[in-house]
Amino acid sequence: MPDFRRYLPILDWGRSYDKTAFSNDMIAAVIVTIMLIPQSLAYAMLAGLPPEAGLYASIVPILLYAVFGTSRALAVGPVAVVSLMTAAAVGQIAEQGTIGYAAAALSLALLSGLMLLAMGIFRLGFVANFLSHPVIAGFITASGILIAVSQLKHIFGVSASGHTLPEIVHSLWTHLGDTNVITLVIGIIAIAFLFWVRLGMKDALIKLGLSNSVAGVLTKAGPVAAVAVTTMAVALFRLDESGVKIVGSVPQSLPPLTMPALSPDLLQQLLLPAALITIIGFVESISVAQTLAAKKRQRINPDQELIGLGAANIGAAFTGGYPVTGGFARSVVNYDAGAETPAAGAFTAIGLAIAALALTPLIYFLPTATLAATIIVAVLGLVDLSILKHAWTYNRADFAAVLATILLTLGFGVEAGVSAGVIISIAMHLFRTSRPHVAEVGLVPGTQHFRNIKRHKVETDPEILTLRVDEALWFANARFLEDQILDRLTKDCALKHVILMFSAVNQVDLSALETLEALNKRLDEQGIKLHLSEVKGPVMDRLQRAHFLEELTGKVYLAQYDAWRDLHDATPIKAVS
Repeated sequence: MPDFRRYLPILDWGRSYDKTAFSNDMIAAVIVTIMLIPQSLAYAMLAGLPPEAGLYASIVPILLYAVFGTSRALAVGPVAVVSLMTAAAVGQIAEQGTIGYAAAALSLALLSGLMLLAMGIFRLGFVANFLSHPVIAGFITASGILIAVSQLKHIFGVSASGHTLPEIVHSLWTHLGDTNVITLVIGIIAIAFLFWVRLGMKDALIKLGLSNSVAGVLTKAGPVAAVAVTTMAVALFRLDESGVKIVGSVPQSLPPLTMPALSPDLLQQLLLPAALITIIGFVESISVAQTLAAKKRQRINPDQELIGLGAANIGAAFTGGYPVTGGFARSVVNYDAGAETPAAGAFTAIGLAIAALALTPLIYFLPTATLAATIIVAVLGLVDLSILKHAWTYNRADFAAVLATILLTLGFGVEAGVSAGVIISIAMHLFRTSRPHVAEVGLVPGTQHFRNIKRHKVETDPEILTLRVDEALWFANARFLEDQILDRLTKDCALKHVILMFSAVNQVDLSALETLEALNKRLDEQGIKLHLSEVKGPVMDRLQRAHFLEELTGKVYLAQYDAWRDLHDATPIKAVS
């Protein structure tokens, strides 16, 4: 049973499910359902798919995640960034509105789901750690800007294209003369209203005497009000006959059974985009899940989350959807609304299924400008340019990574941006670990502690050089340590002992061992002995398997103070400030 509970978390939380949890989950489901109806339609449009695809992608995937996922508040479904990445990937293969486009989106979801599932089974959740937070923040900020700008064509009622910021802006400028004034008015009013909903509606309702909870529910339903009012306005005044683009007919049905296209050529073309969507989707999802879980002292299993998200995407592929992940906004709403278990997501799926069956005829006259306004207001919350200032202040290398990610995403598209983000993150890690911090240390007077001679007033012995290595030693940085020691030797001919303080060294690989062996011989030729101090147990176990310790010209000391006391002689001690 423990193994089953690992792969089926529903068997764990389901056993303790009670009336209180049911009541809280139902309330949360109602609130999230109200919010998701316009949002799902809008994100499908962003992905270049029919509106119903957004609803379909929010039904079965949520049910599957409720069975396999470990987060009790995460709401799975279409999100802005993944929708944009889907449009960018599929748009290079087929034309929007064609059967091939929809089939490619299904295949993309299937590939992403299989990748997530495989990563979960083989416990590869740690892979997401290779994307640094500054790079992720830069990519999401750039994506938010791209998404917002790409939706302006619907606000102006013009035809524009492009996957990069220069392309989109140029296309918009070229077609600006075709602006539909009525569409523009609808779009501007919708944007202004939705911003007011987000920033001021709740306080206004409370001032009118409504309770905090009721005001919160009505605020969450704000986008639905925008949809309802603009739809009625278009239907009443027949604005569609004046050029206002509308959603039109939406199938009145539950998610259909669909078959992704499995052409080898298509799958090969979608392989890289699927991998990028997998990484970005998982990073976004796990970040939200862990943040919300920490508030209730719950734990998230990253590997099982991969399985849950994988199942959700595979479900989307066979039910008319497209790639999905855990969304920040909907998950926070789900949490704030009091969701106790993943069952809240299952109830949300039921609510959306009812909407797909009964409510789709009501959105026939829904203007696409309203959906664009919904997207713009939602994604502008993702834009955080303050990360540039923060990164510049804290670490110039991180600033360069953030700026490069933003510029590449805006200038060359989301695939280039996220690919660059992954490469930059790995490159930054390799650069930093290839140049480990190595500090020359001395004894703090009156203590047994050793500190950096450049930061503290310490005692040193002219015949003893002690270097503290603050990084694991491996093939990429071992030569750097050797160069540091040899450069230091050329400046001081009085040295008789070199002590490597290994208190922060967690690993020494074979290449680093060979470097230490070569260093030991080289120092011996110069009449200098090499010693080690404060070597950790696992590192010592590995060193004992080799001949290095037998050939070591010096000793291995348990503590650095023992080495100092044993090696320094009557030579006058020099104080260093």
